[in-house]
Amino acid sequence: MIKVENLAYSFPQKDLFHDVTFTIENGQHCAFIGSNGSGKTTICNILMDPYAYLYDGNLEIPENSRIGYVSQLSQFDPASEQTVFDYAAEKFTLLQSEIDAICKEMETSTDLDSLLVLFQEKLDLFQAMDGDNYESNINKKLHLADLGNHKSLAISKLSGGEYKLVQVIREMLLLPQLMIMDEPDIFLDFENLNALRSLINSYKGNLLVITHNRYLLHHCFNKIIHLENMELQEFDGRYMDYNFALLLRKIELQELAQADNEEIARNEHVVTNLRNIATTNSEASRGRALHARVTHLDRLKARRVKEPFVEIQKPAIVFHNDIEPDDHVILSLNHYSVGFQEPLLEDVSFELRANEKVALIGANGTGKTTLLRDLFQHSKDSIFLDDQAKVAFLSQLQGEMLNEDNTVMDEFLDAGVPTQTEVKKYLLQYGFDESINQRISSLSGGEKNLLQLAKIGLGKANLLLLDEPNSHLDTYAQIALEEAIQQYHGAVLMISHDFYTIANCMDYVLIIENQTIRKMRIRTFRKMIYANHFDQNYLELERQKKEVETQIDQALLQSDFLLAKTLSEDLELLINQL
Repeated sequence: MIKVENLAYSFPQKDLFHDVTFTIENGQHCAFIGSNGSGKTTICNILMDPYAYLYDGNLEIPENSRIGYVSQLSQFDPASEQTVFDYAAEKFTLLQSEIDAICKEMETSTDLDSLLVLFQEKLDLFQAMDGDNYESNINKKLHLADLGNHKSLAISKLSGGEYKLVQVIREMLLLPQLMIMDEPDIFLDFENLNALRSLINSYKGNLLVITHNRYLLHHCFNKIIHLENMELQEFDGRYMDYNFALLLRKIELQELAQADNEEIARNEHVVTNLRNIATTNSEASRGRALHARVTHLDRLKARRVKEPFVEIQKPAIVFHNDIEPDDHVILSLNHYSVGFQEPLLEDVSFELRANEKVALIGANGTGKTTLLRDLFQHSKDSIFLDDQAKVAFLSQLQGEMLNEDNTVMDEFLDAGVPTQTEVKKYLLQYGFDESINQRISSLSGGEKNLLQLAKIGLGKANLLLLDEPNSHLDTYAQIALEEAIQQYHGAVLMISHDFYTIANCMDYVLIIENQTIRKMRIRTFRKMIYANHFDQNYLELERQKKEVETQIDQALLQSDFLLAKTLSEDLELLINQL
């Protein structure tokens, strides 16, 4: 068991978290969730290298524990000829070589005792990783991730998503006491995401996974660790059950809050009357009565329950467009082709109308980002862009659209916001408060993507080109982004591998297959995805669940708590079926 107790950590600019306590016990697959910039990655870094951080609190990690790690962003050497199998087996073959070298040295050495100790240490480690069976274990994991036919392929020939899966396999094979993964789902296409799900669910060891991916959250974890507003809570169970528990608490709190607000309003009225009387009547008893009532009112306001895990503010993402959209063609491709050593897309044609919202999907490495970048740069004769088109671009390479040497404040002053006061007011809507004076380079990936979205929101673009905009974003920001796209009066072409976002706010899909693009209706897309990734009845159950959740939200807006509680019982039945 790994135990974290009363952990606290601060940056010079702000306190990150305090009194954080949780445990990870044998067999637990923990999802580590929370808003962007809340400190999840920092906690994981402290677990991996406690001596590198000046923190308060206690860590109980068994001596000689091995912790595996898959980073958020990773790249391979494009010149490497190492095969997938050799890469996965690298630590085993290195350990074997060290054991063989010790045995060879023992043949001639006079210091056998120290060599025997070293030999036993290496052998124990090899056996702890099931080294005798590493070759068959590699083959099993590659087959599970649908990469069995890639084992002789050079690592440099893999797509980014495939490489991430091989990294996960490589770390899992070492059988660490705890395996930490920091957003391993970033940029994975649908098939690779499903393979990651299979790898996680087949793993017998302990996992701590930072993720905002709703597909993984719903299908991979038996414990939730939630860091929010500098505090942390644990929940043993599924993500769906955790959200349901938060919803019940929200209903309870809103009902209590309404009663409190009514009592506060009544007392404020009494205090106002007493103050009016005190101005014309100087009797000491009147002053004491006013003081007592004001004290009572302050206590009523102070007792309002603080719920950092229920009252989470979504960023107020808004996209503006001054031009009223119609259905004219704002963008088109005519016989577009692109490739590098090999062709990616050949003789592709399609058009996008000024009021359409379209997802561009396809496997990793099929040319989606290259196409979107060419559209933004308007770099080929085969690209038509309407004269009135005003284009905004969100890049996977965040430093391309943000000056990471700038502070957040300077970035938006440079972008044309007139005053610091206006920058603060604007970015507060996106959740930036104390961090407004931090350098952009120090922010989390999700915070950087929020800044890109905030910069787009400053403009009046009528065509948005978005390359994986919901990557790194926490679940609250993802929902806010979906709502912003739904409410936007303009054209959107968006690369995404998040089928929740696509299904929720896109008009149709353009899918890249066999070096060309074909159009697919959202209904067909949903059927394809759910057929490949979910049980037969899941689509209908999820539709019913969303409908009931919407009805509960409406009941809470009308303060109809009895109806909200009744509907929550219906919701619980649906969640149990899911």
